[in-house]
Amino acid sequence: MTTRTALTRLDTAARVLAALFGGYAVVYAATAFLSVYLPLARADRVIFAGLACFVLYAGLFIYAFAARSAVRVWLVFAGLGVMLGLAAFLPSEFGVRP
Repeated sequence: MTTRTALTRLDTAARVLAALFGGYAVVYAATAFLSVYLPLARADRVIFAGLACFVLYAGLFIYAFAARSAVRVWLVFAGLGVMLGLAAFLPSEFGVRP
């Protein structure tokens, strides 16, 4: 196996792992974020957030293979996950959750 083939396989493996696990983490944080901030009744917010995040997960999976590099995919997913997670869970600590 050549070095180029090995790098291609590692890049593909990194993208698959990013799509599966990083995408799941972003979708989890997005579901929590939407469940907190959507201007609907509580039950409707949770249902809408859960259904909308199926579409988000599909989009993240496509992005994982369309991005320029696997490192960029991991950085985007980490940034989105952290931002959405902090926005969803941090306000409850300060008592400002809507």
